[in-house]
This record gives sequence, C-alpha cells and structure tokens, in this order.
Amino acid sequence: MPVTALENESLPPGPYPLFEKWHRAAEAQAGIPYAGAMTLSTVSADGFPEGRVVLLHAAEAGRGFAFLTDARSRKGRALAKVPRAALTFYWGPLERQVRVQGRVACASSATADRFFARRPRRSRAVAWAATQSRPLPSGPATDALKERVAALDERFSERATIPRPPYWQAYWVRPRCVAFWEAKARRLHTRVRYDRDEKSSAGWRVCRPAP
Repeated sequence: MPVTALENESLPPGPYPLFEKWHRAAEAQAGIPYAGAMTLSTVSADGFPEGRVVLLHAAEAGRGFAFLTDARSRKGRALAKVPRAALTFYWGPLERQVRVQGRVACASSATADRFFARRPRRSRAVAWAATQSRPLPSGPATDALKERVAALDERFSERATIPRPPYWQAYWVRPRCVAFWEAKARRLHTRVRYDRDEKSSAGWRVCRPAP
C-alpha cells in the first residue's frame, strides 16, 4: 500500500487519521506479522519504568488507544497506582515509529467483553487458569498450568465461547501527545508531533520537530 512520505503529508488536524493510515500500511506489509504490537511502558509505585509488548485493540478519536490485560498483573497493578503510560509502535520494514503518551482509564465492561472475545479460545482458557505475572507453584509448573487449562476447557466445553474473567480489564490510553517518526537518509529523519491543546478548535497543536 503506497503511503506518502511524512515530509510530504498533508497533515490532518488530529493524529488519528495519520495513525490509521500508517497502521493500515503496516498491516499490508508482509514482513510485519503483528502490526498492532506495541510496547506498553508503565511506572511502578517506586518510580521505575517497565515496558512489555501488548496488542492494540482499538484507536479511536475521543477515546484513545486500547489494550486488554489481567488487572492483577504487574502492569495492571502499576496502572492502578500510577494511571499514566506510554506506547511505542515500530514498523521496521517501513522504518516508521509512533509514540503515544497519556493518562490511562478503564474501559467499560462491554468494551472489555468485546476485546476478550477476539482472543483465540485457548488464550481465553489460559486467562482463567493463570494469574498473569505471579510465580507458578513449585514442581513441574508447565504441567500444572496445562492441567488447569485442560480443566477450564472441560468446564466451558458446552459453551460456544469462554467468557471474560472479571479480573481481565480493557484500558484506554488517552493521549496528551502522539509523535510520528520516519527514517531518512543521512539521519535527516522526519518527525511530526501532536500535542493536546484544549484551546485549539481541533484539540491539538501540531509541529515538526528536528530529527
């Protein structure tokens, strides 16, 4: 999918149309198997940053960027104490990066249900069987987890789908800034940054920072 180089883009007043354009281009690129993969960075209660890769579930103007996780996990506990996060998308074959920074809010139960239903059936069973980020019991831990997953498969065998555990939560990252980066020769990279500006009619202020 041909996409105009960033320095020649006619920039929209907000970041979402440009993000969607880049995301679609990444999805169409054969060398990018998970175009929605993003590094989610949180801050622990003692101030240490921590990143991990999760999957994007939605990007919507007015709501933000959404992901799904076990609220009992390290990232879930971190967000409960410090509800701020950063997201980083990197599409290597396209030499493009998008960074998002903002506050985090829980999505509705209906939204979480919708996102959870997209997961493969086995992934949904594992969500019930495991407490994400917690140590597994001593002994052959993988065997114990497999047994729990098998028991969950049996428990839900008569149901068409496996419901969302109540402790799995969807989150919206509501951006205060969204930064686009595109690699160029001789490190003269092109950058565009959108900053939240409530005084602007579009709600955003856009600039082109130096490489």
